[in-house]
Amino acid sequence: MDYIIHPNVIIGEDAEIDGFVIVGQPPRRKKPGEIKTIIGSGVVIRSHTVIYAGNKIGDNFQTGHHVMIREDNIIGNNVSVGTGSVIEHHVKIGDGVRIHSQVFIPEYCTLEEGCWIGPNAVLTNAKYPNRRDTKQNLAGVVVGKNVVIGANVTVLPGIHIGDNSLIGAGTILSKDVPDNMIVHNNEKLSCHKYSHKA
Repeated sequence: MDYIIHPNVIIGEDAEIDGFVIVGQPPRRKKPGEIKTIIGSGVVIRSHTVIYAGNKIGDNFQTGHHVMIREDNIIGNNVSVGTGSVIEHHVKIGDGVRIHSQVFIPEYCTLEEGCWIGPNAVLTNAKYPNRRDTKQNLAGVVVGKNVVIGANVTVLPGIHIGDNSLIGAGTILSKDVPDNMIVHNNEKLSCHKYSHKA
């Protein structure tokens, strides 16, 4: 099967799009082509990826297989999203962000430039799940510049992770993290400042 590109989708030059890809999928109660989708040059979109309408995606974007990206996100240049990852709607992703496989990014999160999200990491945004007012109380996570989030980390709603910090694998993060810090063993803040930039 070939890919499907819905109306009102603009894709730059030198794009590689595999079979079974859908770009410009309309959200509920919207018609195909009703919302513009813009994707830059040099992108690689691998098989079974679905990108909804209303996204603005920069140059050199690439996905693994079976990626889902919901509507109305802003995604910068040189962003990579690994196999099986899900990005919900109204997410902002800066330049040079790397999202590994099986990552979940919910609505209203911000991933600032250069951050690195390890496999099976889960960001959350529902302070009060499964209530009538759940949608009115969503609070996205903010991941600062050049942050590294290890594998299997869970970040609770509304948490802000400061620039250049490292969150160790398996951590359940329920408190804000200052810039340049290491968090490990379920939230023990290291007294050592951290910078992974050479």
